[in-house]
Amino acid sequence: MPGSSTPSSEALPAHVAVIMDGNGRWAKARGLSRSEGHRAGLEATRRAVRFFAEQGVGTLTLFAFSSENWARPRDEVEALFELFVSAIEAELPELVERGIALTFIGDRANFPQDLQTRMTDAEQTSAGNEHMHLVVALGYGGRWDILQAARRWVASGEEGPDPETTFSGYLSTAGLPDVDLLIRTGGECRISNFLLWQSAYAELLFIDPFWPDVSTVELQEGLAWYARRQRRFGRVIASGAGPEPGEVSSA
Repeated sequence: MPGSSTPSSEALPAHVAVIMDGNGRWAKARGLSRSEGHRAGLEATRRAVRFFAEQGVGTLTLFAFSSENWARPRDEVEALFELFVSAIEAELPELVERGIALTFIGDRANFPQDLQTRMTDAEQTSAGNEHMHLVVALGYGGRWDILQAARRWVASGEEGPDPETTFSGYLSTAGLPDVDLLIRTGGECRISNFLLWQSAYAELLFIDPFWPDVSTVELQEGLAWYARRQRRFGRVIASGAGPEPGEVSSA
């Protein structure tokens, strides 16, 4: 991914989504427990949030715990819950200071009550902040999101002149822009049931470093890569017209 110059504000993605993959493999390579890998990943998360906020990205969504992650060993899941609780408590003051609104998406029903309470409190405390919207996906799955939106839409009886726009209003990300740039770390090339509807025209960037090793250098390169993309959304660009920075070139 050569080239890492800072893109102009016009070339920035409005919504960046990140699949933070590789904590467990990072830990295994160092003879550490998976829980230690998740703790190392938290520091990378801090770097990413600060970086994207400083760059002027309006919305950042992080995939922290998927609906499929419930199948992991119970001790790992419980350790993750403890990490989430402590992270919310430790990071919320800085998020508020930086003007970042924090919300959580996903099915919270099976989370410990303490975690559910802290999530709600954090959302209320940071509500109204406008510098950046940080969305953390916990207990989230793209198929779950689409199904719950469909049920809510049917129950509402709403039709509307634009079905896609109406339906989007029932997704967990209602009111947020669709994903422009989706980054997955750890060398895997799939989106793993993450923001399926919202990523319909996202630029997909798969990078090799495990999440704990991802620095602002890789993130900057990701933004520069996105700025060079020519995004067409299925349209045809006139012959001879060069790609516009941050504008669309893939179909």
